[in-house]
Amino acid sequence: MFESVGWGEILVLIIAGLFILGPERLPEAASWLAKSLRKVRDFATGAKEQLREEMGPEFDQLRKPLEDLRGLRNFDPKRVVTQHLFDGDADPLGLKSITNGSSTPANGTNGSNGYLAGQTQSAPEPLKPGERPPIDPDAT
Repeated sequence: MFESVGWGEILVLIIAGLFILGPERLPEAASWLAKSLRKVRDFATGAKEQLREEMGPEFDQLRKPLEDLRGLRNFDPKRVVTQHLFDGDADPLGLKSITNGSSTPANGTNGSNGYLAGQTQSAPEPLKPGERPPIDPDAT
């Protein structure tokens, strides 16, 4: 309900309440607010329990589509595609282990070139002046 209210806004409301109500009436107002919220929560819980008792197993059938709609509220296309393609694996390529400073990811490769972490790929020596590159017999 108050997901978008941050601590800064709560602090501003408390300070505004202190100035508007004064330090004498602020504890009474906070107590009244807490009691009212508790009553509303109890009414909602009681109504839900009464509805569940009256409807029986049909209540769960009614609740399932509502939960599906709640899931659509947090719709994120990137997450949906990831779940569909990679069965919910958040890091299917193992790239997070590379960026976290780990020297070897879980699959034993360093991820960037596919070689094991202990192996190094030596660079070929540069050609000398007048030297031609070797001919690859498979290239023809």
